[in-house]
Amino acid sequence: MSEHEHEPVPGLPEVLPAGERMLWQGTPSWRALARRSLHVRKVGAYFALLAAWHVTDVVRAGTGVVEAVRGAAWLVVLGAAAVGVLALLAWALARSTMYTITSARVVMRFGVALPMSVNLPLRLVESADMRRHADGTADLPLKLVVGQRMGYLLTWPHVQPWHYFRVRPMLRGLPDGDAAARALMTALGTPESVPVPAAAQRPVREVSVAPRPATAATA
Repeated sequence: MSEHEHEPVPGLPEVLPAGERMLWQGTPSWRALARRSLHVRKVGAYFALLAAWHVTDVVRAGTGVVEAVRGAAWLVVLGAAAVGVLALLAWALARSTMYTITSARVVMRFGVALPMSVNLPLRLVESADMRRHADGTADLPLKLVVGQRMGYLLTWPHVQPWHYFRVRPMLRGLPDGDAAARALMTALGTPESVPVPAAAQRPVREVSVAPRPATAATA
């Protein structure tokens, strides 16, 4: 993992070495991040239930419906504000994120205040999955080879949920998930993939780089 403020190539902290090709590049959908990473629907439903409970409780106590609704208005306003803040955060996260797949690695650039890059040489990726969602977006979680480690909190929300001990980095909320999956399958399935020069690897923090044959991604 590396921190950087200048990008010679959009989404990349440095120019690609000779022989390495860019296969795909894209950004997540902010709506997908809002729904599945920041859970705006659940937050909205929570405040709606609180407001309904308040109205029901007050009416049962003998107060009129109009007065009960007025009393619950502050919960509606608070819920709307919370949803708005989370939606704005999702938009900022999506705007600051770019995923890149090359013939030698997967690069994840993210960070609202301070841009960071996670650089994953393909030899660290054992396999990949593709998970489609009803909104048309897709997630591509990457399974790292045994022994490779990266921080969950450090790379959230670009990780697969609930995998805390063997963290799986994930290209999240992709509007063009099929194109990304094809590029990843091409990269992982090419034995002659260009090796990343040692000076350009910048492996994920806590990752011990060790050569290992790549396997084909599954869609």
